Amino acid sequence: MNPSLRAAMPILIGVSVMLSLAMGIRQSLGLFMAPATQDLGMAVAQFTLAIAVQNLGWGFLTPFAGAATSRWGFRPVLMVGVAAYIAGLAVMGLAQGAWSMMIGAGLLIGLALACTGSGMALAVASRPVPVAVRSTALGMVSAAGSVGALIAAPVGQVLAEGWGWRAGVAGFLLIALAMVPAAWIAGRVDAVPVPPLARGESPRMGVALKQAMTHVPFLVMAGAYFVCGLQLVFLTTHLPSYLALCGQDPMLSAKALGTIGAFNVLGSLFFGWAGGRWNKGALLGGIYLVRSAVLGLYFAWPPSEASTLVFAAIMGFLWLGVAPLVAGLVAEFFGLRFQAMIQGIAFMSHQLGSFLGAFGGGVLFDLNGDYVLAWQLGVGMGLTAGAIQVAYALRGSPPDPRPVPA
Repeated sequence: MNPSLRAAMPILIGVSVMLSLAMGIRQSLGLFMAPATQDLGMAVAQFTLAIAVQNLGWGFLTPFAGAATSRWGFRPVLMVGVAAYIAGLAVMGLAQGAWSMMIGAGLLIGLALACTGSGMALAVASRPVPVAVRSTALGMVSAAGSVGALIAAPVGQVLAEGWGWRAGVAGFLLIALAMVPAAWIAGRVDAVPVPPLARGESPRMGVALKQAMTHVPFLVMAGAYFVCGLQLVFLTTHLPSYLALCGQDPMLSAKALGTIGAFNVLGSLFFGWAGGRWNKGALLGGIYLVRSAVLGLYFAWPPSEASTLVFAAIMGFLWLGVAPLVAGLVAEFFGLRFQAMIQGIAFMSHQLGSFLGAFGGGVLFDLNGDYVLAWQLGVGMGLTAGAIQVAYALRGSPPDPRPVPA
C-alpha cells in the first residue's frame, strides 16, 4: 500500500463510518411517513414538507459549512453536525405535530447533513490521499456511505412494526451515537497540510467563488445535479408510500431501500475507479440517462416484489456513483483549498431538486391520488439533463477557470 494512503486510512475509515450512518438514517426516514402521518393526523404533504426543508437546509447550509472548515477546520464542523443529528432525531421521535416534525426531521437534520453528508465527507477524503488514487479513494468513501442503509432500513422497519414509528426513530438515534467517535477521528484531517496553490489558484475565498460561478462546465454539472436530487429524494421519500398504495408487503419498502444501499457500494466503487480513467462529465450524464430510463420503465407497470428489487438494484448501482465524479471534477477544476465550499454550491443545486422531489411529489399525490404525473416529470427532466451533460462533456477540453499568473 502507498505510504501516504496507509497514513490516511484512519481518517478515511472515520469519515466513511460517519457518512455511512448519516446517509443510512436519512435515506430510511420515508419508512415512517405513513404511520407518523396517521398517528399525528398530518397530511402526507406536511411530512414531505419537513423532508423537503431538510434537503433544502442541507443544500443551502453546505457551502457555509464548507467555508467554516477553511476558517476553523473540519473537526469542529463535523462534531456540530453530529450533535445536530442526534438532537434532530430526538425532536422527531417526540413530535406531536407538523411543527415539531419540521424542526426535528427538517431543520436540525438538514443542518446535520450539511456538516456530515457526502459533500463534507468527500472533501475530508480528498485531502490526505495522493492525486493518483484520489478518485478511487472517493469511490471507496462513497461506497461506505451506502452501507448504513443496510443497517438503518431493516432496524427502523422492524421497530416500527413491532412497537410503533417512535421506536423506530429511537433506534435511529442510538445508531447515530456511533457517529461521535467516527467524526472525531475523521477530524484528524486538520493535521494534514493543505497542498500548495496550483497554477493560478487564489488563496482568497471570494476569488475562488467568482471563478466557480463563471465556469460553464461547473454550472452545467450543477444544473444536471438539480435533477439528480429531484429523482433520488422522490424515491427515498415516496417509494414506501407508492408500494403501500399498490398493495405490496410493507417489508418490501425496507428490502428495496436495503437493496439500493447494497448496490450503492458496487456503483460507488465502480464509478470512483472509472472516474480515474474516463471523462467524469460524460460518465455523470450517462448515469442520469440510464437512471431516468429505468425509472420510467419501473413506474409504467404495476410493481411486484421481483420488479421492485431489480429496480432497486439498478438504481442503487447508479445512485451514489455521482458523488466521487462530482467531487473529482470540483477538485480538478478548482483545487482542494476551497473544495468543500465550491462542492457545497453544486450540492445546493442538488438539494433544490431534492426539495422539489420530496415536496412536489407529496403535493401531486395529494392533488391526484397517485404518482403518475410526478414520475413522468422526473423521467423527462432526467433524460434532458443527462443529454445536456453528456453533450457538453464531450465537446472538448474546457479552459482552466483559474487565471495564469503574470
